[in-house]
Amino acid sequence: MLTPAPPILETDFYLQHGQLLCDSYRRWTGKSLLDTEATSEERIEYLFHAPYALLSHGTEADPIFNFGSLVALQLFELDWAAFTRLPSRKSAEPMNRDERARLLERVTRYGYIDDYEGIRISATGQRFVIQQATVWNLVDAHGVYRGQAALFDHWQPL
Repeated sequence: MLTPAPPILETDFYLQHGQLLCDSYRRWTGKSLLDTEATSEERIEYLFHAPYALLSHGTEADPIFNFGSLVALQLFELDWAAFTRLPSRKSAEPMNRDERARLLERVTRYGYIDDYEGIRISATGQRFVIQQATVWNLVDAHGVYRGQAALFDHWQPL
C-alpha cells in the first residue's frame, strides 16, 4: 500500500513546484523525471513516490528544504513537516558542510552536476554516503533562480 502523499502537495505551490523540478531537470540534463505525460496532480504524486531520493531547497539566506520524496524522508528519518523546516545545510555534519558548500557553488556555476558523492546524516544520527547524485539549479520559465534540487538512488549506510 502506498504511503499517502502529504495533502500540502495539492496546493498551487507544489503543483507548480513539480513542474519546476521536471522542467529544470530536463533543461540541464536533457533527461526526463517522468516517463509519461501527467497532470500537475499526477506529476507531484509520482515525484513524491519516486523510486529514488528527490529533494529541493529554496532561495532563503539559509536555504530550507521545500520538497522531499518519500525515499528522501525515510533516509533522513523525518516526516514531511520536520523535513520542510530543516535548513538543507543540516543534512550534512558540521565537518562536511564546507564540502557541501563547494558542491552547491559548483552547481550554481555550471547549472548541474551528475557525479556528486557526499556524506549525509539522518535525524537520528545515522550517517550514509550518497553516490552518483545529480544536483541542479531550479530555474523557472522566466529565468528566475528558485533554488536547487538533488536526485540520487545510490547510497550506503556508514
